[in-house]
Amino acid sequence: MPITMILRNEVASSFSAPCFLSRVRAGFPSPADDYMDRKLDLNEFLIHRPEATFYCWVQGESMEGVGIYDGDLLIVDRAEAARDGDVVLASLNGDLTCKILDVTRRRLIAAHQDYPPIAISEGSSFEVEGTVISSVRLFRARPR
Repeated sequence: MPITMILRNEVASSFSAPCFLSRVRAGFPSPADDYMDRKLDLNEFLIHRPEATFYCWVQGESMEGVGIYDGDLLIVDRAEAARDGDVVLASLNGDLTCKILDVTRRRLIAAHQDYPPIAISEGSSFEVEGTVISSVRLFRARPR
C-alpha cells in the first residue's frame, strides 16, 4: 500500500465553518433544522497534538474492512502510543504501510481477506511511524 506523506505546514492552519446542531439523517429526508451550533474547525476537532500530527494519502484496498479506502486521507499522530489492535502507519524494512498492529503475534494485519498478515520477524527493521486517528474520504476529486 503506497503512502503519500503530506507535511502539516502544507495545509491551512485554521478554518471553521458552521456546524448543524442536529445530526443529518442518511435515511428518509426530514425537515431541515435551522439551528446552527458553534463553528467547527476540523483541525481543532480531529487534531489533538498538532506538532506530532501529519497527513498521508492511502493507495490500495487492504484496509477496506476498517473503512479506509483507496484515496482516503489519513490523520496520523506520532505521539499517540500504538496499542494492540490500533490502525497504524508502520515502516517495515523501509516500506511504509497502513495496517492493524497485532502486538501479541508480532505482525501487521490487513483488513481485507485477500491480504495475509505480515510477520514482524526478529532482525527486521520495524517502527510505528504513528497511530491513525481518523480518515477523510473525498466524494469528489480534489481541485488541483
